[in-house]
Amino acid sequence: MFRKWFLPILALAGVLFAIKTVVTGQRQPAPAQPVAAPSRSPFKYEVAGAGIIEASTENIAIGTPVGNIVTEIFVKVGNKVKQGDPLFRLRDSVTLAELEVRKAALAASKAKLARLKSLPRPEDLPPAEARVEEARAQLEDAKNQLALWESIKDPRAVVREDLDKRRYAVKVTEKRLAAADAEPKLLKAGSWAPDIAIAEADVVSADAAVKESEAEIERRTIKAPVDADVLQVKVRLGEYAMTGPLATPLMLQGDTENLHVRVDVDENDAWRIKANAAAVAQVRGNSSLSTPLHFVRIEPFVVPKKSLTGESSERVDTRVLQILYSFQRGSLPVYVGQQVDVFIEAPPITGNVENGASQPGNGGAAGER
Repeated sequence: MFRKWFLPILALAGVLFAIKTVVTGQRQPAPAQPVAAPSRSPFKYEVAGAGIIEASTENIAIGTPVGNIVTEIFVKVGNKVKQGDPLFRLRDSVTLAELEVRKAALAASKAKLARLKSLPRPEDLPPAEARVEEARAQLEDAKNQLALWESIKDPRAVVREDLDKRRYAVKVTEKRLAAADAEPKLLKAGSWAPDIAIAEADVVSADAAVKESEAEIERRTIKAPVDADVLQVKVRLGEYAMTGPLATPLMLQGDTENLHVRVDVDENDAWRIKANAAAVAQVRGNSSLSTPLHFVRIEPFVVPKKSLTGESSERVDTRVLQILYSFQRGSLPVYVGQQVDVFIEAPPITGNVENGASQPGNGGAAGER
């Protein structure tokens, strides 16, 4: 009996299992729920764009005007700095030594000028006046000698050459007296004006050299250009700080009390954007976190799109119009550099579309919601 019904029952069970397998395989699997609900526009008609958070001062890349070794760093990430606060310092031992040399040269130039302006020295006059009296006495002696020789009546007793020598001696001593008499007058007149002018110019030049060295030293202390927050510090003690634009800035700072959103709008939708239009930003990953935005400005230069989504329908040659909005820092839990979804209220698209081609005046392929 068992053997008679075993094979039919086994075959029936196989058929039922096959039917169940076929039916189960034909069922459509339930769609997977997204990790986070997609962003939804609060407007009837809008233009959507990707926005990136940046500081209200824009993100300021801090560089250095001269390249050298970093010897001190005064700030950390997250610090608030005031305009003019030091951020980091470069090695300045050579410029400090040069400054001391130039300070010494300045002191010497000032001393030389002071000496010229203080002339004559009181102790220089008595020797000069004494030399005048000496020359005067020598002249009197020469005159007396000449008078004695001229008083001899007998020409045979006088050699003519000796008499001429006495006469020449009188003339020489007269010139010496004149020179000695001019010396006190020259001392009393003080320094010559052109000499003082040259000395003053030397002081000005030396002072400018000192200020140049001080400026060079000051350039090696990099300071904050505005009141801001330190967003990144990519420089380390002992590293060589390079000049010029860098792929990774030495420091990044910006004012984050008020944040800006830079929104990229496809060039095909640019015509629909109006200044002061209502706009809303939503956090990616949690569309319930949103805040209204305040219009700041439209960047009038259309730039190539940099942020690509990777979708097959996306054009890589797209250009975008950038629009800046602002919001209070506490309105959204976001950080500088984070992306958000932005919806801007815009007028609806008008015009007929035939065969997938946009008619003139409809602004291209922009969608209507």
